[in-house]
Amino acid sequence: MKTDRTFLPRLTLALFLSYLSVALSLTAVPVYVMSWPGFTNVLAGLAVGIPFLSTILTRNYAGQIADASGGHRCMRRGLIFYALACGLCLLSTLPALPAIGRYGVLIAGRLLLGLGESLCIVGMMGWGIALAGQPQAGRVMAWTGAAMYGAFAVGGPVGLIVYQHFSFAVLMGLSAALPLAGLLLISTLPPAPLHTGHREPFWAILNKIRGPGIVVALQGVGFAALGAFLSLRFLQAGWSYAGWGLTCFGAAFVGMRMLCGHLPDRVGGLKVALPSLVLEALGLALIWGAPSPEIALAGALLTGAGCSMVYPSLGVEVVRLVPAPMRSTALGGYSAFQDLAYAATGPLAGFLADRSGYAEVFLLGSLCALLGAALVCLLIALRPQNR
Repeated sequence: MKTDRTFLPRLTLALFLSYLSVALSLTAVPVYVMSWPGFTNVLAGLAVGIPFLSTILTRNYAGQIADASGGHRCMRRGLIFYALACGLCLLSTLPALPAIGRYGVLIAGRLLLGLGESLCIVGMMGWGIALAGQPQAGRVMAWTGAAMYGAFAVGGPVGLIVYQHFSFAVLMGLSAALPLAGLLLISTLPPAPLHTGHREPFWAILNKIRGPGIVVALQGVGFAALGAFLSLRFLQAGWSYAGWGLTCFGAAFVGMRMLCGHLPDRVGGLKVALPSLVLEALGLALIWGAPSPEIALAGALLTGAGCSMVYPSLGVEVVRLVPAPMRSTALGGYSAFQDLAYAATGPLAGFLADRSGYAEVFLLGSLCALLGAALVCLLIALRPQNR
C-alpha cells in the first residue's frame, strides 16, 4: 500500500486543533466556575483536573479500540468525543439551569473531554506508527507531543482572552468546531492494516513495560511541578518575568521535539532518555537554587529541553517490548504512568511547598529526574544487546 507522505503532518495538525479544545478551556474554566455565587476554589480545581482522571481511566479502553479496530477509528472517534464534550460544556451556560445543575453538566462535559483525549492521542500514535512503520515510532511520538504542548502554549492565553472579551459559550463553540476541522483534515487518510495475533491481558502488558513506565512517571514529577509552581516561585522571590517561565519551557520543549525527534529511532531510546533526564535534573536544580530570574528562566529552558525527548525515547522501548497486536494498548498503559505522575504531583508538591517553600518543589523534581536517569542506566545494563 502506498502511503501518503503528508500523513504525519496532517495527523499532527489535526491533533493540535483538537487539543486546543483542552488548552483553550484550561485557564477559563476556573474563572467561569468562580463566577457562580457560593462556588469555591476546590470546586473550580475539580472542574479543571477531572478530565485528567478520565484520561487515566480510559487509556486501556483507547488502546484496545486502536488495536482491535485500528488507530484511524480510534482517533476519529476521539475527535467526535472532543466536539460532543465541548457542546455539553456549552449547555452549562443555559440560564434556566440552577448553578448546581450547570456545574454537573460542566463536569460531565469535562469527563467526556478526557475520554476524547485518550482516544485521540492513542489513536494517532497507533495510526501513525502503523503507517510509518515501527522504525519511525519515536518520530511519530515526538510529533504527537509537539502538537499537544504547542496547543497548550497557544491555547492557554487565547482561551482566557476569548472568555473575557466574549463569553464561555463562545469559547465552547469554538472549542467544539476545532476537532471537527481536524476530523475533516484527516478524512482522506488511509487506514493502516490491522495486526492479528495473540492479545495478552492488560496487566501482563503493564508488567512488560513497567521499567520505561516508572521512568516516564519520575520525569513527569518535574514537569508537573514546573507547570503548577514556576510562576509562584517567581512571585515568592519577588522576581519579574513570572509569565515568561512557561514560555521558555514550552519553546525549548517543542523546539527539541522538532530538531531531535528522529534520534530515538536512529540511536536507541535509552541512549536518548539518559542525557535528557540529566538535562531535566540540571534545569530543575537551577530553578531551585536560582539567585535571579535570569538563572531561573535558563533553568526553565533546560528543563523543557530535557523533558522533551523522554516520553518518545522511552516510548520507542515500549514499542520494542510488545508484539504489534498489543502496541496501542501498551502505549495507552505507558501514557497512564505519566498521567498518574501528573495527578499525584500537584497535591504532594503543594504539601511540600506549604512547609518548605516553592523552591523545594523543584529540588524534588530534580531528584526524581536523577532517579529516573539511574533507572535508565539499570535498564541499559540489563538489556541483552545495547543499541
